[in-house]
Amino acid sequence: MIKNYIQENEPRMLDELFSLIRIPSISAHLEHHDDILACAQRWRQLLLEAGADEAHVMPSAGNPMVFAQKTVDPQAPTVLVYAHYDVMPAEPLELWKSAPFEPEVRDGHIWARGADDDKGQSFIQVKAFEYLAKHNLLTHNVKFIFEGEEEIGSPSLESFCREHKELLKADVILVSDTSMLSADLPSLTTGLRGLAYWEIEVTGPNRDLHSGHFGGAVANPINVLCNLISQVTDADGRITVPGFYDDVEEVPQAEREMIARIPFDEEKYKQAIGVKALAGEKGYSTLERNSCRPSFDVCGIWGGYTGQGAKTVLPSKAYAKVSCRLVPHQDHHKISQLLADYLHSVAPDTVQVKVTPLHGGQGYVCPITLPAYQAAERGFEKAFGKKPLAVRRGGSIPIIATFEQVLGIKTVLMGFGLESNAIHSPNENMPLDILRKGIEAVVEFHLGYKS
Repeated sequence: MIKNYIQENEPRMLDELFSLIRIPSISAHLEHHDDILACAQRWRQLLLEAGADEAHVMPSAGNPMVFAQKTVDPQAPTVLVYAHYDVMPAEPLELWKSAPFEPEVRDGHIWARGADDDKGQSFIQVKAFEYLAKHNLLTHNVKFIFEGEEEIGSPSLESFCREHKELLKADVILVSDTSMLSADLPSLTTGLRGLAYWEIEVTGPNRDLHSGHFGGAVANPINVLCNLISQVTDADGRITVPGFYDDVEEVPQAEREMIARIPFDEEKYKQAIGVKALAGEKGYSTLERNSCRPSFDVCGIWGGYTGQGAKTVLPSKAYAKVSCRLVPHQDHHKISQLLADYLHSVAPDTVQVKVTPLHGGQGYVCPITLPAYQAAERGFEKAFGKKPLAVRRGGSIPIIATFEQVLGIKTVLMGFGLESNAIHSPNENMPLDILRKGIEAVVEFHLGYKS
């Protein structure tokens, strides 16, 4: 049984996971280039030891990819497991209770950068595969593709997929890089929002001016920028950009009813983030607004004098970084152009406006009728004792939509993270109990999967 296998092999498994975590494979920092390569090579070794027929560290336009596979029967279906081995920077270091790259087991949790995102979760996939391979229980083929750039937007993965379409050919993709509602309320992510992101630059006079000499006679770029941004949404929380909702699919009533069944305490939600009231699009619940409806946000805004004390200046320029979370069927390229056209159309002649798209990605929906989804559902139920809820998430994983567009494959998001795991933050962690149950759930997925 898988439970016995985990218990008997847990010391070895933790040693292997810790060997990965100790490598600071931070993709955002160029000085960690050697660590990135070391982590890729360590994964190659562990995949071979787990039972892969072959494993390779392959070059890409950026950080290397790790590819491995086990072929049971060339005619059988193939599951492609995707994960990433890069991690976020650990700063601020002073907020960690233990060294971020020296994993520590404390209070039933593994504490370290990457304990969850995504070394811990990808380790769940590999140890489930190890159990199945060693006991000759696989009836389908398994491939692995691990990248080292997810935390910086996966800039090299799409081109790698296009170049190696035949190598990555599969029937379904399995990913553990998402979260559950809670340890006692397992869930499967069925949808992700897309993303469009821009920088706006507003230019007024050719230099900063004395606000006493020119104030009231010359347009202030910061004032104009704030006015432009305020026009993007109306009093009902709807985005005013013409054509923005053309491709938005209304959430089916059956799904709205499913969302309404998700346990959610709005008062606790407000208290947790320190606000007195919530805001958003009229006619939708909080859980609908932050998962399956589009949104617009200012992510940063600056200009003029922000130093200590006062400086009476009318600035030459003002800037903002803004983003839209998009829903499936909204194309981020189209939305990017629509916003730029709109801002130019409403901008006054007193300033010049430049809108620069920075990046974006498509949304994604996994049908709950997909056989692989149903196998994941049974896997969760077996391991956690409860049928998982199907939930959409408000975040974005652009590469998931890219997989569908480039490889023509649907993805099942079988994630085991918890909000309390503090990914991207100090004191990231993974409960040992979730690690164990995750391995069991993935084993059950493979045992029950039929394409």
